[in-house]
Amino acid sequence: MAKRPDATNQRKVEHIAIINEDRETDRRKFYFDEVRLRHRALPEINFDEVDTSIEFLGKRLAAPILISSMTGGDHATLRTINRNLAAAAERCQVALGVGSQRVMFTNPKSRSSFALRTIAPTTCLLANLGAVQLNEGFGLEHCREAVAALGADALYLHLNPLQEAVQPEGDTQFRGLAKKIGEIARRLGKPVILKEVGAGLSREDVQLIASRGVRHIDVAGSGGTSWSRIEHHRQDKRSANNLGILFQDWGIPTPRALWELREFRPRITLIASGGLRSGLDMAKALVLGASLCGMAAPFLAAAQQSTAAVVQQIERLQRELRTAMFLLGIRRIADLIGNTSLLMDPPGAEKRL
Repeated sequence: MAKRPDATNQRKVEHIAIINEDRETDRRKFYFDEVRLRHRALPEINFDEVDTSIEFLGKRLAAPILISSMTGGDHATLRTINRNLAAAAERCQVALGVGSQRVMFTNPKSRSSFALRTIAPTTCLLANLGAVQLNEGFGLEHCREAVAALGADALYLHLNPLQEAVQPEGDTQFRGLAKKIGEIARRLGKPVILKEVGAGLSREDVQLIASRGVRHIDVAGSGGTSWSRIEHHRQDKRSANNLGILFQDWGIPTPRALWELREFRPRITLIASGGLRSGLDMAKALVLGASLCGMAAPFLAAAQQSTAAVVQQIERLQRELRTAMFLLGIRRIADLIGNTSLLMDPPGAEKRL
């Protein structure tokens, strides 16, 4: 299907409207509720000793929080969202990933929505392009331009075969992508982070890419926002195509994905996103091997209001994470990551996950 020059931009506006209108796009599977951690009645630390800070990509973050990729484009709402997110990320010193920057190349006016380094001069920023675009004419220079526009510390290459298969104008040419992703990883000069968008990355996926220079993986599993359901709403209302609903819960739950990928640590840094909604979920994800925890849905409504509203959400998450660490008797994030002794029953946890 031929795309109008502004089709990508319009799609981003539609996505935000659908998420605001349909509460069920957040699937609320709460898979992390199945993971239970070992409580310490004698933690032998004081609450104010707990330090949630962590180093990621050479920058010191106040907490292992990543505001996950949402949007960006030539529209006042999209600019407001990104600017509020960037200002809050800078104030709280947490990481921020932007939505797909492909729109920059079809609508040059959208570039300003990604010019966030002046708003967030010191914190970690992640650029973003769809990996499938490497099979649609994009290459190293597009990746470099995306990084430059944001002043980014790394580049997300996102994988979304389900979303593309459901999307009316989807790009589904995924053959040979692993090799091309590896070429970008070797030549970009910035870290490349491979990311799903809500269906998870499997052991086989990571085996395919681990030898190709990618050292950071965002598992982005199922359980949270369903892009399959979102794309369903964009179908012609006269169509009998219900693919988006049929596959709305497809994928690997985030805790399961982390558990299956633990064998790749520490040579691969894992990021957990997909269905995390609290600082307690973050603590569980870190125990399962994540080094950073990404969320988008908890920030979207706040980002449409103000920077202060986003800051409030970040502070809530940090307080919840600090509380969980205190109750585990853990002072530092480094002692939490991959510490499976903190699971109530690792063999049982393996079966649940």
